[in-house]
Amino acid sequence: MRPITKNTLFYGDNLQILREYIPDGCIDLIYLDPPFNSNRSYNVLFKDESGDDSDAQIAAFDDTWHWGQIAEETYLALIREAPENISEMIGALRGFIGSNQMMAYLVMMTARLIELHRVLKKTGSIFLHCDPTASHYLKIIMDTIFGVENFLNEIIWKRASTVKGNAGQGSKMFGPNTDTILFYGKSHQYKFTPIFQPYSEDYLKKFYKYTESDGRRYRLISMIGPGGAAKGNPQYEVMGVTRYWRYSEKRMNEMIEQGLVIQTKPGNVPVRKQYLDEGKGVAIQSLWDDIEALGPSAAERLGYPTQKPQELLERIVSACSDQGDWVLDPFCGCGTAIAAAEKLGRKWIGIDITHLSISLQKYRLRDSYNLLAGEQYDVVGEPVSIQSAHELAKEDRFQFQWWSLSLLQAKPLGASESNKRGKKGKDRGIDGVINFIESANGKPNKVVIQVKSGHVKSGDIRDLRGTVERENAAIGVFVTLEEPSKDMVTEAVSAGYFTSEAWGRDYPRIQILTIEDILGGKQIDMPPQYGTFKQAQRVKKDIGKQDSLFD
Repeated sequence: MRPITKNTLFYGDNLQILREYIPDGCIDLIYLDPPFNSNRSYNVLFKDESGDDSDAQIAAFDDTWHWGQIAEETYLALIREAPENISEMIGALRGFIGSNQMMAYLVMMTARLIELHRVLKKTGSIFLHCDPTASHYLKIIMDTIFGVENFLNEIIWKRASTVKGNAGQGSKMFGPNTDTILFYGKSHQYKFTPIFQPYSEDYLKKFYKYTESDGRRYRLISMIGPGGAAKGNPQYEVMGVTRYWRYSEKRMNEMIEQGLVIQTKPGNVPVRKQYLDEGKGVAIQSLWDDIEALGPSAAERLGYPTQKPQELLERIVSACSDQGDWVLDPFCGCGTAIAAAEKLGRKWIGIDITHLSISLQKYRLRDSYNLLAGEQYDVVGEPVSIQSAHELAKEDRFQFQWWSLSLLQAKPLGASESNKRGKKGKDRGIDGVINFIESANGKPNKVVIQVKSGHVKSGDIRDLRGTVERENAAIGVFVTLEEPSKDMVTEAVSAGYFTSEAWGRDYPRIQILTIEDILGGKQIDMPPQYGTFKQAQRVKKDIGKQDSLFD
């Protein structure tokens, strides 16, 4: 198994990557938010996946796990090779649920959770982010793999106070606005640091009602020992009142000398002053209703539909890891867990099966922390040569397309949760776009991009010219894995130039870039100051010494 000595992003199936790259007992904290589209009828989820009707339903949900050959093979492997309690559990679930999308999801998650349990340290913990659609089944799986005794919390995250829906328009259910986060330790030795939040103003007014002359706020608390003599509390007299007390007589006299013990009136039981500035605040409980989901105009939103607030992940990372610990997110999406780990001085490993996600994270790490791939962290699984680019194109042309666009920092057209698994919608001849602004007048303009992994011809360039004219774009770029023909080059040259008034120069209106050109460092000839995805905010961080994964 190859050593990992610094922060790493992996492109590929996390099951294979976990098995090939991640050694036993090396990870301190795991957070995962696996994709699962719950916005659908249970009748679809539990319908047997045979026949044309089911196939049509499957095609409608691009990110849906569905029962097929891979799910069947994974299920059989679990039955034959997994520990007995796990094989019995997954067999019982299939007998109850059947062979459908839900069961496919649970089978694939079981295989991955077994590997995640393997790579977690004894002092580590795992947070599985899900929703009520499958959380009850996932808890059964987690109980089986991690042990019922290692279940710690079912955290309920209240995403928002209101939700979009049909409330007041005939809806016969309460609006869903919560997610579930299952929290397990690998053992009873797991790390945990309580997280506190400030007292509310109402709480302060109700309890911290008193103020010293120097402005210090305090409240009065009982000093009576609960349980009396049975709990070993000492009995003696204080200010004329005899009780069983929480403190020894020596400690009580010290507090009296310090002015911490008062008697509100003669005969009353003495009480102790507790100052506001001595407390840490209110300890966070299992209901998290103080962090809202990212709104459409949130400053940190990057345009990734399932993006979680970084504050949510910082809470998890802070509570269950220390500086220098390894954090793993095997479904890392746009990289919020990775960003939180980087900010808090943890080491990290992120895995995702789409080049769209990997490219988003590379932009985010660059913009937020000034980190560059290949320098401050590694990227494993991306093509680095023409040969590996051909292999990717042959394996998955959509992933090849997204990877190619990421090399140019271009935004895939319609890059959304609905198509990131490999479905292609109507692109009108455009695979990617780069928006830029003419700085002299603030006028927006764009570059449109087509990506071809197969045979190319001069007609493709004529089609791109038509697309540029139709879209009123400044520049059209044709990205090709194959070498362009002379006719293609001639056709591109004949398209003329885009003249930038702001920069006082001409740019070829139609440009052809081969993958070999791009891997060699060539980029689009276009005006500077352009944007792709929304730029992540710059973040201050505190990173300690980075050690090897095997340390």
